[in-house]
Amino acid sequence: MRRTQSFLWFVLAMITLSCNGQKEPVDSKKDQPTKTESHSDYLFAPNAKPDSTNIPNDTFVPLFYEGQLAHWIRTIHEDPKGNLWFGTNHYGVIRYDGEGLTYFTKDKGFGDSRVSAAVVEVDGRIYFGTSEGITQYHPEDASFSYLTTNDGLVHNEIWCMTKTKDGTIWIGTTEGVSQFDGQTFSTFAIPKPNVSNPKALISCNRITSILEDRQGNLWFGTDGYGVCKYDGNSFIHYTKADGLCDNTISGLFEDSSGSIWIGTMFGGISLYDSQAFKNLTDEGLITGTEASGFYEDTDGSVWFAMEHQGVYNYDGNTYRLYNQDSGLGSTGIISILRDSKNRFWFGGWKGLFRFKNQQFDTITKTGPWD
Repeated sequence: MRRTQSFLWFVLAMITLSCNGQKEPVDSKKDQPTKTESHSDYLFAPNAKPDSTNIPNDTFVPLFYEGQLAHWIRTIHEDPKGNLWFGTNHYGVIRYDGEGLTYFTKDKGFGDSRVSAAVVEVDGRIYFGTSEGITQYHPEDASFSYLTTNDGLVHNEIWCMTKTKDGTIWIGTTEGVSQFDGQTFSTFAIPKPNVSNPKALISCNRITSILEDRQGNLWFGTDGYGVCKYDGNSFIHYTKADGLCDNTISGLFEDSSGSIWIGTMFGGISLYDSQAFKNLTDEGLITGTEASGFYEDTDGSVWFAMEHQGVYNYDGNTYRLYNQDSGLGSTGIISILRDSKNRFWFGGWKGLFRFKNQQFDTITKTGPWD
């Protein structure tokens, strides 16, 4: 099966929105019963024989690897106990606890099948951003609860989440931004710049990414309107007219030097040093136009993925591309994490991969985990 551009695949998979209309909010799931899981809920343990029935269903696209965790791994997070949580496109969230994998799907009480973002609290609570609001995981009894538009969320379709230094959780949705203080939601309005002929993929109000920089400024990536920076008092907009490589933003990231990496859907990457934009694709430093998965490693190097190309590592001097020649079985990586055990994970189309000794392994339900 030939793969089309990942983001556009999602657009076809969902009801497309435009600046002239909105998707009706999904009803709240607050009254949905919670589910408490036990060891018997494991769908796969590392010593068991791989079986395609371990994946909840295979109706979306065919699997590429025997025992593959999921067709798509969208997010990777680690909780305070060292459990790994993998957000998927079709099966809710998968947890690996060192003994086995547990799929938390809708029939197990999880709020939705697609996970786009997550915030992990120090007490082990996790807020998962989905297409139907927020599913909150409570570690004390392994149960779920739900937050939606009925609770004040501006829209149920969530694309990004981040927790700022003051403890506020910021949520980017199809129809704008919500702030959550742990108890109540408030809507945060962002003005639009004057962009000639904006082309929103999903919605002209969609917020694709949110970043708090080291000065406390908030950066918002938009769908067709570039980047908006908020310093607590005023808004500053950056668009193609200001040197940004594209107005449809796919990711925001600040490295340890304070540079802001701005990934886009159609223009590659712009690197902003607070003075000017450096367009990596236009300058021939990298190849590709759709960027995602920004991550700074323990050695200070920056990793990111380019659709149809592979993943790049920038050590401060050189951009090195890793692809199938290094064993990477996907050209659609969208999430990267090094965990507390020094295992380096890459997730995206075709599932989960691990980088070790300059090579990638494809991770199935039998691992390799250690």
